[in-house]
Amino acid sequence: MSTDVNCCHSDEQNAFQDYYADDYSHCYGCGRLNEKGLKLKSFWEGEESVCRILPASHYSGGKKDIIYGGLIASLIDCHGAATAAGAKVRELGICVKKGEMPRFVTASLKVNFLAPTPINTELELRGRVKQINGRKVTIEVDLLAQQTVCAKGELLFIQLKD
Repeated sequence: MSTDVNCCHSDEQNAFQDYYADDYSHCYGCGRLNEKGLKLKSFWEGEESVCRILPASHYSGGKKDIIYGGLIASLIDCHGAATAAGAKVRELGICVKKGEMPRFVTASLKVNFLAPTPINTELELRGRVKQINGRKVTIEVDLLAQQTVCAKGELLFIQLKD
């Protein structure tokens, strides 16, 4: 990985996911190379990571005007993994080039559903680093619709070895 402090791993044009290696860019939620995927994009906004998405109406769950809970869990998972990668880079004080972003896998995912999440509404995911301990990173993610927290996630990620 590059230690050039003038490079950037997340800026207004490039999300954390843009720095993933091609081998890890096929995820349905966040993979830039998955033609049918959601292609989530996560960025730092101060100490929080932020991702915004407007899910299509076919992601309904039960009632046609609310989002399917599995999609909510997927959004929290993918945004959380990107946040873990960005947090590890920050902790190490390094900048990465495209293809060099550390990769994490989900070890634990807990989601609390607090309110129905409406369809046809932009969703905002906000992630925070709870703890970094070596290759383990714990992340909290809130999913908001119209400034209402609809779901909260707590996730444990493990960094893949090189």
